[in-house]
Amino acid sequence: MEKRLIARGLLAGALGAVLAFAFARLCAEPVIARAIAFEDGRTEAEQAQGVHEHGAELFTRGVQSGVGLGFGVLIFGLAMGALFAVLFCVVYGRAGNIAARPLSVLLAAAAFVSVYLVPFVKYPPNPPAVGQSDTIGMRTGWYLVMVLVSVVLAIAAVLLARRLSEQLGAWNGRLLAAGVYLATIVVVMVLLPTVDETPQPLREASGAIIYPGFPADVLYEFRVLSLATQLVLWVTIGLVFAPLAERLLGDRATSERASSIPA
Repeated sequence: MEKRLIARGLLAGALGAVLAFAFARLCAEPVIARAIAFEDGRTEAEQAQGVHEHGAELFTRGVQSGVGLGFGVLIFGLAMGALFAVLFCVVYGRAGNIAARPLSVLLAAAAFVSVYLVPFVKYPPNPPAVGQSDTIGMRTGWYLVMVLVSVVLAIAAVLLARRLSEQLGAWNGRLLAAGVYLATIVVVMVLLPTVDETPQPLREASGAIIYPGFPADVLYEFRVLSLATQLVLWVTIGLVFAPLAERLLGDRATSERASSIPA
């Protein structure tokens, strides 16, 4: 049964990845193109000033925004779909009387918040030209720390809510657990280092601006579209997995009832 649920999670993740990639290509590609144009222009300006040497890229920006983006989104979608199915298997049967379909939607919403939205608030994604190449490892490391902390605290909040619900009632227990999660996340965000590497205006020795800083509207649009892309992925996973799991579990219950009837 678990393997069949995981297979359905992979299917939901793959479909979510396809839709997320299509959305990103349609809506985010123009923004990425503007970021790349800024990067190329700044590189030329820096080279003219003799302050920057632009090394050769292993993959061109075209490959990164096309095949590279599609492959990356697909792998991520499959991984998240499989993990989502595993989480569903663990929670189902322990979540009281919640049916498979609403449970799938609730888990998808919780996963979106804990895996992406909360880390996004602290470390939002950056388009090309934002961020220094020698700090990629550091930035990636802190982002993964934020994801791990958010997921662990979310699990702890669920366990706390179950315990508090027994003492304070379901509504009060869940509300208090959510407040504890939010307060703890805020403290963690304050303690973790802030990363801000948005290119500032390029100036001559006299202080005159020879190339502007990174456009704020491009940065804003890219981050909003990145958030929307993840939302498309998780909504698709939750909505596609819900009927598949419900049908599978319903068929299993029907088979068990049939086998229990004496011949």
